[in-house]
Amino acid sequence: MRGDGDVQMRKLHVDISRSADPEHRNAKNALLTADTPHPAARAAGSFSDSGHAQSRFPCSKLKLDNLFLQWLSLPESQKLVLGLLEEARNGRAISGPAVERAGSSPLSPSSANALFANANTPPLSPHKCKAPHSPVSPSRRSGSLPLHKQARGAAAIPRFYFPGGRPVPEEVLAAAAARVDALLAVYSGGLTIPGMKQLVKEVCELPCVLAYPLFYKLITPGETTVSHGAVRTWLAQRQITQAEPVVRMYEILRKEECQWVAQADLKSMLAGILLSHPGLEFLQETPEFQDRYAETVIFRIFYHLDRSGMGRLTLRDLKRGDLLAALRQLDEEEDVNKVLRYFSYEHFYVIYCKWWELDSDHDFLVSKNDLLRYGNHSLTYRIVERIFTQAARPFVSKVEGKMGYEDFVWFILSEEDKTNDVSLEYWFRCLDLDCDGCLRANEMLYFYEEQLHRMECLSQEPVLFEDVLCQMHDMLAPAREGVFTLRDLKKHRSLAGTLFNILFNLNKFIAFETRDPFLVRQEREDAGLSDWDRFARAEYVRLALEEEGDAEDGDTKILDEPWDSHSLEAPF
Repeated sequence: MRGDGDVQMRKLHVDISRSADPEHRNAKNALLTADTPHPAARAAGSFSDSGHAQSRFPCSKLKLDNLFLQWLSLPESQKLVLGLLEEARNGRAISGPAVERAGSSPLSPSSANALFANANTPPLSPHKCKAPHSPVSPSRRSGSLPLHKQARGAAAIPRFYFPGGRPVPEEVLAAAAARVDALLAVYSGGLTIPGMKQLVKEVCELPCVLAYPLFYKLITPGETTVSHGAVRTWLAQRQITQAEPVVRMYEILRKEECQWVAQADLKSMLAGILLSHPGLEFLQETPEFQDRYAETVIFRIFYHLDRSGMGRLTLRDLKRGDLLAALRQLDEEEDVNKVLRYFSYEHFYVIYCKWWELDSDHDFLVSKNDLLRYGNHSLTYRIVERIFTQAARPFVSKVEGKMGYEDFVWFILSEEDKTNDVSLEYWFRCLDLDCDGCLRANEMLYFYEEQLHRMECLSQEPVLFEDVLCQMHDMLAPAREGVFTLRDLKKHRSLAGTLFNILFNLNKFIAFETRDPFLVRQEREDAGLSDWDRFARAEYVRLALEEEGDAEDGDTKILDEPWDSHSLEAPF
């Protein structure tokens, strides 16, 4: 039996070698071509005789013959054919070879199914041989459970993202609903301002000053109280009891059709603060200055929280800011001057007095020459020119060449505290002449040249620009040598202000060169105060002493004229 197999193998090699011989192949091709001399004639003849499949597509048949001969010349194919012949000779049933997925078998899965499928079952198409499931990794093909069965045994991952806030337990919601019912039962005729304060404090758990904007938001025009239905509808639609505190404040302040809080939306809240806070009772006799205090507080809030510069506070801005914490402190503190963030009257006093000193003609506008007098002429002409080109921030004032009160608030907050992000961006845009996001030596030299000239005029020993540049490079350690970016300044924000003062503020530059190390150490120990807080405290004391001295000399003059004329003298 073994000898017969060897003979068959030798015959198979001879046939394959003859088929692979070029002369034999060419003779066979000539024979096929002679049968059908022209492709068009061969095609016409083939269609006329539908019973002979061999002559219908001779070119395709020749290609298949060549491919079959190439496959048959492979050692694995010969071994497979001889094995099948041996099984047929012994009378055993012919079964298809075990197809390995690695591709070691010369037969593909589809060809194996086509050759050895059951005669009663038609072969499946190549695209339907496998079930349309997602591919499974080799490690999970055998002995693995289905995915849905594995998920049952695996530990469930708890939910960690709640776009509308974490869900509130049912008992908390029930307690809040009970408080609402008890409160509305007390105010059976509708909620007034005291009832709204109780609602905001007990149900919403927010500062009482937010009761004023909520009252004017829910009241029906022409009514004096807020109906129970309006309160219940607002609580249910906005899901107030389920939201976090900052979201509740956002829903109280914003208009129904807006997804942000504008400056005008804060006016009712400031009106309530001026009306109810004990630390501001003395302003009730001067309503015109109540308006100025409210405007200043609103401008300060937007200075710190409005990071987009669009004049809008989104929910994200409120979450990032500290307005709610400042309102809670204001609600608990009777001395408004202890609330340093936004609401301090002393801070308003300093800002407004500085504005009043510069606005010499009291038209409520400041020109370039007026701003040059700020800080005893400490600023250079070139930096003032850049401010009025609106490089740092577009002016709200519509008068060309004039700065309004809101623009001045932005300026003074940025000038006296050069450590926060807003002030760093403000002055960086002023110095970045080519707007490429980098401060280079030529741009810094442009501003420092005027400082050198002023030092020479004041008989001060001039500091060479090369020395200044090396000192700033050592202090700020920029990523690229000789190039300062906004990111470099924010990484060393406590020292970034020194760079700005050296370039355009002569008084602060000289103060830095002659600084007292003990005073610097004291300021570092008092970390709770910002540079603006220290400046406002010292300036308020100075202004108060000047006011007392003027009062003793009888030189105080207070003009009692309507505010619209913009000719009031500061009554401080």
